[in-house]
Amino acid sequence: NLANAEGIAAAAVAGLGACASSEDRNNSRSAGEFTDDAALNAKVKSAIATEAGARTSAAVNVETYRGVVQLTGFVDSDDQATRAVSAAKKVQGVRSVKNDIRLKR
Repeated sequence: NLANAEGIAAAAVAGLGACASSEDRNNSRSAGEFTDDAALNAKVKSAIATEAGARTSAAVNVETYRGVVQLTGFVDSDDQATRAVSAAKKVQGVRSVKNDIRLKR
């Protein structure tokens, strides 16, 4: 009976794994997409540092998912936010930019 119980438990775990992996395939990136997004993320961060300055770059977080860049963080001025968004949009491969940068009050 112990061997039978282990077999049932293994089958249940395998079934759960199959469900999770089908969800992951629908909602996550392939290895190539992940690598592309990581490279794009680095390019955007570098562009922000070059165009908006190191202080702005340090204050702005960059997340990239399938070519869509999301900028978050807190900056001192509208100009810093505008320059960060502008720099991100200029990077080749960026499909769109979501600006969630906030001003410090």
